[in-house]
Formats: sequence, structure tokens, C-alpha cells
Amino acid sequence: MKLSFKPADVFVDRHNGPDAAAVAEMLRTIGVESVDQLINETVPARIRLKHELNLPAALTERQFLHRFKQIAGQNKVFRSFIGLGYHDTQLPPVILRNIMENPGWYTAYTPYQAEIAQGRLEALINYQTMVIDLTGLEIANASLLDEGTAAAEALHMFHGLTKKKNATKFFVSEQVLPQTIDVLRTRATPLGIELIIGDHRTADLADEALFGAIVQYPAADGEVFDYTDFISQAHDHGIMVAVAADLLALTLLTPPGEMGADAVVGNSQRFGVPLGYGGPHAGFLATKDAFKRVIPGRIIGQSVDAAGNKAYRMALQTREQHIRREKATSNICTAQVLLSVIAGMYAVYHGPQRLTQIASNVHLLTRQLSTGLQELGLSLSAEHYFDTVSLALESAELSQALKTELEANGINLRYFGESSVGISLHEKAEVEDVADILRAFAKVLGKPAPAAAELVEAPADLELNWPQSLIRTSEFLTHPVFNTHHAEHELLRYMKQLENKDLSLAHSMISLGSCTMKLNATAEMIPVTWPEIGQLHPFAPREQAQGYAEIFKDLEAWLCEVTGFDAVSLQPNSGAQGEYAGLLVIKAYHEARGDHHRNVALIPASAHGTNPASAAMCGMNIVVVKSTEQGEIDLDDLKEKAEKHSANLSCLMVTYPSTHGVYEESIIDICNLIHEHGGRVYMDGANMNAQVGLTSPANIGADVCHLNLHKTFCIPHGGGGPGVGPIGVVADLAPYLPGHVVVDADGRSGGAVSAAPWGSASILPISYAYIAMMGGEGLKAATQTAILNANYLKARLEEHYPVLYTGAQGRVAHEMILECRHFKKAGIEVEDIAKRLMDYGFHAPTVSFPVAGTLMVEPTESEGKEELDRFCEAMIKIRQEIREVEEGRADAKDNPLKHAPHTAAVLLDAEWTRPYSREQAAYPTDFARRYKFWPSVSRIDSAFGDRNLICACTPIEAYADQEEHLVPTDKGPSY
Repeated sequence: MKLSFKPADVFVDRHNGPDAAAVAEMLRTIGVESVDQLINETVPARIRLKHELNLPAALTERQFLHRFKQIAGQNKVFRSFIGLGYHDTQLPPVILRNIMENPGWYTAYTPYQAEIAQGRLEALINYQTMVIDLTGLEIANASLLDEGTAAAEALHMFHGLTKKKNATKFFVSEQVLPQTIDVLRTRATPLGIELIIGDHRTADLADEALFGAIVQYPAADGEVFDYTDFISQAHDHGIMVAVAADLLALTLLTPPGEMGADAVVGNSQRFGVPLGYGGPHAGFLATKDAFKRVIPGRIIGQSVDAAGNKAYRMALQTREQHIRREKATSNICTAQVLLSVIAGMYAVYHGPQRLTQIASNVHLLTRQLSTGLQELGLSLSAEHYFDTVSLALESAELSQALKTELEANGINLRYFGESSVGISLHEKAEVEDVADILRAFAKVLGKPAPAAAELVEAPADLELNWPQSLIRTSEFLTHPVFNTHHAEHELLRYMKQLENKDLSLAHSMISLGSCTMKLNATAEMIPVTWPEIGQLHPFAPREQAQGYAEIFKDLEAWLCEVTGFDAVSLQPNSGAQGEYAGLLVIKAYHEARGDHHRNVALIPASAHGTNPASAAMCGMNIVVVKSTEQGEIDLDDLKEKAEKHSANLSCLMVTYPSTHGVYEESIIDICNLIHEHGGRVYMDGANMNAQVGLTSPANIGADVCHLNLHKTFCIPHGGGGPGVGPIGVVADLAPYLPGHVVVDADGRSGGAVSAAPWGSASILPISYAYIAMMGGEGLKAATQTAILNANYLKARLEEHYPVLYTGAQGRVAHEMILECRHFKKAGIEVEDIAKRLMDYGFHAPTVSFPVAGTLMVEPTESEGKEELDRFCEAMIKIRQEIREVEEGRADAKDNPLKHAPHTAAVLLDAEWTRPYSREQAAYPTDFARRYKFWPSVSRIDSAFGDRNLICACTPIEAYADQEEHLVPTDKGPSY
């Protein structure tokens, strides 16, 4: 027997599901001889790459982790007291291990199928309640991408609400965080809105063009203002006011809602979420109940299930881009669910008393710091502050000397203007930190250290020296959930109870079309929580982040190779944000050439709803292009509209392969047509999992493309976020990529689209790891396997569910649409199939997108043949159950599909009067019997929840007077 030496843990074999024997069986079922034959029959030869990907050789998991530890080690973790909305925090280990590092939480999808998502929906209700209570407003969303985005969404919301005819100006306090102003400017400019930046105390609110305003609380320099009078005067002039607030400060400060604010925005990062060099973090937006139908982002609401039990689901979805498209309240699709769950659980664990104590500790240390600075003869810029003090030194030379001294001791402060210094303390600050800062000041000033530098413990029992109007008197977080789980065992069990209610990739495949729910390998996830990755402040000096610099450089180069583009921006922190950024780049390109009139975006009727929503945010005029009966872009209609709008054509937005799961043969001709009329081609990267290594956006003629790193490149979906949506562009668009006002983003001139210069930097290592361990050949093999798995499902299911669209040779790309509309004749809706799949232990494929009444299925490359077969078995058995209804052997209303999903409580009821057995309901397959996942609620009545909107931790009984009957009749749910 001959022995050969080679790595035993080749990562591509861990990532791709089917082994060689399974591949051979699957190919026989499909009816082809080889994977190459299948790819040749699926991917048009004209668009195929003529070369292999030029990427570094693949690393094993062990090799990668060893190498990446060296890269991360180049980052220097200083004690950062920079502030500006980012603060070091202590994530309780019990939350770190059981949520942030737990695939039961981070591999779940956005909770569209609410019956198998009750755990994180409850966690999000907790988050919303936390935000509502602390801000003093009536309703909050379940998270936004960051504070800057939240502020921009408030601007957009106010603009849509104002009754002023000439609403073209928005006031921004000069004390708003600089990165927030940057994002606001980016968002305002395409809409023709002028930002008026100044001092809120002297602002001219009588200007009839002003429709909204935003102020910071506490201000960027730390000062705490009472905005009551400002808000009142703004309201007198028909101006709505947003307050950007610090949640921890609001445990002590009067909430903005009590000052009359119309909206409160901010970042929940300091509630236990690591700095992560800027993200991901959960932004928030709270507002008045009157604005509930225009609030951007997801809202979690309470309803009832078919048995009358309380249940949660996403509320008021008719506001969203999937339905309203360019008229949507926002283009937000991915939010920051995992991070908002962490922040909410931080509040659950600490409760109101401990949160107040944390805030008190921070403030007391800041008081000690302030005393010491004043003893050194320094004047502070503000009398009233929470955690931040600012001052001006006598010269820039003195400021530089202080910076040098402090950095020698591993400390970062904020240096701004000619000689100004800002110091923001946080939860992890200690007395020793204050002493070190004061000694450094004393040294550079040539003075002895003040007495405050010699204290060994923080001052205690100091009275708040703020005006009474600034001191919070109202209670917050009074619900039992925030006052019960303060011992670790209690919280551990509570989190486990919630986790057990949710189906994730830890249970079974999630075949959501256009969502790419693939493996999130543990080796990819491990570095995320390393201190070298998680504990850097985004505005730390760049020389302290050389590890990140290498990660960014490599990842940008690798993504350029994969896409064929010349430059990449990593700043957009969601796919929708990437769309928006890409369109802004095209807009800036046209305007730089003097073509300000080019503002028409051609968008296929089948496009994802975020496409028209993003184009509308860029101030573009949207022209819809028809689709053919085969699901492809109607070339005749495209030609007609491109010619009609030739002089004003900005771009075409196109998804490839199409949202119908097909490689359109004419894509190169489509791109050429747009270029002939002076437009540019924006490609939606939602389906890049069917391109990598076989073709590329640049190869087919696209000019810009966003990539969903949370799809194709393995960042987990987190139950609805985080995501990352970098954009790649051709060379002549590169100068217009997003820049940043605080940190130079390599000289790029575009406006910032995210608050942090590199967006959600701390999860970029996940995609870095994936590419590093797969290599060029492995990435190509992943794409081939994704196509193989999809065509295997097609071969097994098409006799039971017709496949709506196929390519020229009868193949599908990496996903397919299953026809279900003909079941309506028997009274069976596609939702019935989706809910019945839960009884079989599966999350449904994508329901009614892009074609109403259908299922879009995407298995991804990470599922093995055994799992694919289990899914096929479930779908085939469900088809048999439908046939029983069609043939009259099962009642049209009283059958397993209409009553699905079946909970343990329903099945254990003493009275079982249904015409099918409990066994058929609960254990339709052997797999379901052996590995049963129990939905925790029966089918949810969404319409009831929208009629009786409850978006906080309030018992539903308190709202019984809103509707006579809480329990809906047994006529099935409403949709």
C-alpha cells in the first residue's frame, strides 16, 4: 500500500455538500455525464470566463487560522476614549457564547416565517421596548444599519411627511457627529435637499423651506442641552425634529420624547456590542405612533395564532419595498438583527438598575477627569456633560505632544480642529485610565499631576449637577423581562428557551431563493470575536490598524478578481446600501461630465423591490421594462425605452442570473444597448453565487455591481442582519466611490453611505476566510455545485411542481421557481405549503417572489444529497396531500395543510376532531419523527396584528378593548 502526504482537512470538501459518490448519483438523475456537461448546458458559452481565477492557493483551516492570527496581530488594541458614537463596552460572556458565537442564532434568516422564528422575534420586541422606554417615544423599529443611516432615514421620513410645498432645507446642528453629517449630506443631495448646518441656539427657524432638523444629545463635544424650547419653536414653524441620542446617557438624562422630539435616532453599540472597527452595530429609530405607517425598516408586532395565543411577526409589511417598490418608506432590506438581539439581551441581563449604575460609573469617572483637568488650569467647553469633555490647548504643537505622550502609553483621544481635544469615557474605563490621562496632560503642560490623578477609586455619592430639566424622572424598562433574568443561570435558560423556538441552518437546509443560505463555517467565524478584530475604534490612527489594512487590501483585490472590476469599496453595510452606493457612483459620473439631466433608470419588472426603492432615493426617474413569458427581459420593450429615454438615460439595473433563475442568453447585447445610449449598467449581485469562477459582472458588460457578502461570501444572515454590500466598479467610476469625512478613505470623492469608513469591518474576516480557504478552484467548484444541486432538485421535483422558467437547454441556474398557482383551484395557497413544510422540519423557500403564488428554491452548494433528498421527500409528500384535496379524499378546509403548522399543544389536546391523524400532522416523515422541530405557535393571523398594532412588551390583554374578539374564527389566517 502506497502512502502519500497531503492535507487531510481540505476546506472545499468541508464547504461543498455532495461527495464524489453523491455527485455521480445526482448527475445520473439529471441525465448528464459530468459536471462540465451540466455547466455547458446551463451557462451560455458567450459569457464564460476564458481564464481561471487568479487567487492565492487555498489554505486549510489550520493554516488559515495561524496565518490570520499573524495578520490580526498587526492591529494594536489601545485604550480608546475617542467617542463620536463608538464606545468600548463589556459584552457579558454568557451573551457572547450563547448568542454571538452560537449558530442557532447567527444562521437563521429574516423572520418572514414567523411561526418558526418566535425566539428572535421576542428578542426583537425586547429591543424595541428598550428603545421606546429609553427615548420616551411610542414606537421603534427593530434596528437600522448604523446611527448615520438612522439619521438619514429620519430626514427621508420627515420629507415624506411634511405638508410644506417648498420643503428643500433640513437644519443640522453643528454638534451632530461628523460622520452622521457626512451620511446626511450624501442622502440629501440627490433629493435636492440643502443641509443648513449651524448652532441650534441661533438657527433661523422661520425659513419656510425648512421641514426638519436634527440635534445631538449629548452633543459631539459632550455638552448636554435641553432642547425643549428649540423643539417647541420648530413645531411652531411646521418643522419636525429628530434627536440623535446616546441610549446609556438616557438612563440619567431626560428622554427626548419628553422634550417633544418627533423622532430619536442613534446607535445601540455601547449596549454590549463590540467596537469592531466600526461595525456591525444596530442603529435605531423611534418615533410617534402617528408615524407608524411611514417608519423605515422592520417593525416587530404582536398578534395571535389560530388557537388565540400571543404570537409575534413582522408588522405593517405593506410599507416595505417588496410591495411598494419605488414608493416604499425606505430601501432597507437587511437590518442588524443579531446586533439588536445582543443589545436587547444586554438590557435584559442588566435591567434598569444596573444600566443606571453603569451610566453613573461612567459619569462619575468623567467628573473625576473634569476636576483634574480644571486643576491643571484647563477650561472645558461645556459645563454640563455625561461622558465626554472637550477642551482647547494653547497650540497645535501642544496637542501633538499630548497625542505622542498618550499613544506611548497606549491611549487614544479625539484630536480635532487646530488644538482641540475630546475625551469620552465608557463602561470599561477605570480609575487608572483617568489617572494615566491626567498624568499625560500634566507632563506636557509641565505641571505636577493633579490630586484627581492620585485617587485609587472613583468619587461616590455625588449629586448630579445638571439643571433639573435634564435629569430623568420617568421610569424605564419596567416590564418583567428586564427585571427577571439578572442571574446568569436565569439569562442562560431564557436565551436557550428563545433559541429553541427558532429554526436555523443548525436544524435543516433553508432553501430560500435569492438568499443563498449556505454554510457559515466555524473557522470563518472564529476571528470575529478576537480582541484584535473586535476592540478597535473606527477612528483610531490608521497605523494602529495595519492588520485591518492588509485585510482590506487583500479582500478588495480578491473581489476585483472575482468580479472583473478595477476597484471595490467595502463601505456599504447591506445589500440595499450597496445598491444605493452603486447608483450614486453612476450619478456622480454623469454629473462630473456635465450630464446632470441623465436621471432615468430602466428597471425590469421582475427586479428585487430594493432596486426601484434605491433608485428613488437617488432622485432617479424609474421606467419599468417588461418581462417576457419566459421570464427574461423583453428586448423589444428595452430597446424601445432605451431609445425613447436615450438623452436622459442614466442606467439599467439588472440581476444576473435573472431573478427567475435563468442565465439570459442576451445579457451582453443588453449591456451593449445601454452603453450605446450613454447609460451605465448596474448589476444587482444577489445571484453572484451562480457566477463566481464561471463568468463575472465585468465580463458580461456591467459597470458596477454590489456583492452580498452575507450570501455568496458566507457572512451569516444573523436572523435578519448583519450584511455587507460592497460595490465593485470599472476604472472610470472608481473616483466616485464612497469617501469618509473623519478617516481618509484612500482619496475617494463620493459621499459616505455608512457611518464607519469601512462599514461592518469586523465581519469582513468571514469573507476573507472563505476566499482564502477555497482558493480560485474551490470558488469555481462551489458555483458548479450550487448549479448541480439546483438542477438535481429540479429533476426530482418537476413532475410534482412544474418549474416555471428554464434556460435554452432546459436547465436552471442556482435556483428555480416552482409553480403552485394551479393549486388554488382546490383552495390550496402557496402559504399553506410554506406552513406545512414546518411540520416536516423545513423552512419554506421564498414565497411569492418574484412571481406571486410560487416558491423560489435555492439549495446552495453546502447541502449534501441526503439533505436534498429529505427536502424532496417533504415536497413530494405535500404534493400528495394536495392531491387528496384535489380528488376530494380530504376536506378542502379541514386538512393538514390548512391547519399547519401543528404545535405540540394542539396535538396533545384531549379532543382531536380533525379528519386526519395526529401522527400525520406531527410526523409525516421518518426524519420528522426522529428529529422533530416543534413550531411554538400555530399559524399567525397577520391582519389581526396590523389592526391592533403592539410593538413593545405589553400584555395583549391590555389591548382587549381595541377589538371585541381576540381569538380569530377558525377560517384560516388572513394575508
